[in-house]
Amino acid sequence: MFKKIGPGVLVAAAFVGPGTITMCTLAGARFGYALIWALVVSIIATIVLQGMAGRIGLVTQNGLVDVVRSELKTQWVKNMVIIIVLGAILIGNAAYEAGNIGGATLGLEQLLPQPQLKPFLPAFIGGIIFLLLWFSGYKTLEKIFVGLVGIMGVSFVVCAIITKPSIYGILKGMFVPRLPEDGLLTVIALVGTTVVPYNLFLHASLVKEKWKNKSDLKAVNWDTIVSIGLGGLVSIAILITASAAPISDINNALDMALALEPLFGKMAFLFMAAGLLAAGITSAITAPLAAAYVASSCFGWEGGMQNKKFKMVWGSIVLCGIVFLSFDIKPIEVIQFAQIANGILLPVMALLLLWIVNKKSVMGEHQNSVIQNVFGIAIVAFAIFLGAKSILKVIGLL
Repeated sequence: MFKKIGPGVLVAAAFVGPGTITMCTLAGARFGYALIWALVVSIIATIVLQGMAGRIGLVTQNGLVDVVRSELKTQWVKNMVIIIVLGAILIGNAAYEAGNIGGATLGLEQLLPQPQLKPFLPAFIGGIIFLLLWFSGYKTLEKIFVGLVGIMGVSFVVCAIITKPSIYGILKGMFVPRLPEDGLLTVIALVGTTVVPYNLFLHASLVKEKWKNKSDLKAVNWDTIVSIGLGGLVSIAILITASAAPISDINNALDMALALEPLFGKMAFLFMAAGLLAAGITSAITAPLAAAYVASSCFGWEGGMQNKKFKMVWGSIVLCGIVFLSFDIKPIEVIQFAQIANGILLPVMALLLLWIVNKKSVMGEHQNSVIQNVFGIAIVAFAIFLGAKSILKVIGLL
């Protein structure tokens, strides 16, 4: 059955990036096992949303933007949704790409500690990403991601095991929700870095690349649940590892690795660096890839990943990441715009997903069941809350 693993691995790799690693590190260092339940909730929410996106991609054999455009009949509403999608995904992913490449660079710096190499590492990482995207089709990328996610999983799970965690404490943190003092924003951030809007578009597009028959729905569901579940396991392993760090002033995964090295040896540090490198590379590939799929759907480009315009989109985003990181450019206004756009996009897409999967004219016998709708409505409400929080934080009201 593991041969059926596919697009879900790319989705898992996309959300377990440098941002998620940093938030899990901070959560573990500050609150121990207390917030594991928040990661469990976020993984369930991700499985529900990505499951709907994947089902739409399989049944319709279209990207998510294509389906939304065909189902929205009011022109101004359709145009508004497309503008939000383009703004959030294209501009947002370009602004965030520096962080993805930066995470990979941070890991590589520890594996190649020669100081004379440091200025060239962002371009080196960017070059690898460019070559992988340029010469790889979907099937090749899938194999690469299975390998990278495997490295991530082994690296962080081994680190967690090395710390000899309390099984009772983990289970309590997982199944007994509690909110420590000053823990609310950390909970919201943990969920926000896991439930990522661009993954919805990426998932639907990749599902139709891999599977063509509606009879493959079980494989799609299996792939979604197992892959995202494994991504959640990696996030939990990072939080568990961070909880063993003897200092509370930790800002990223490498701070945690340095704190753990005196207790658990050089191997813990090397595993952490390898995991961070893999996490950065996977996110730095999926962000431009998702943007290219969105642009392709919005503008009706043919030819998939081999289309020159498709390649131009992801190439531009990778280049933005390299330039921003290499020259220490921080496009604050662009990032704030992207945060607001994503804050609007998440609840809008959650509502549209729930609407589409309930349309018999689109989904036929694969429309939502009552139980799926109960979960779906709960997740949509959650998405509205997350989106509102993101916008309020940017405009300074939170």
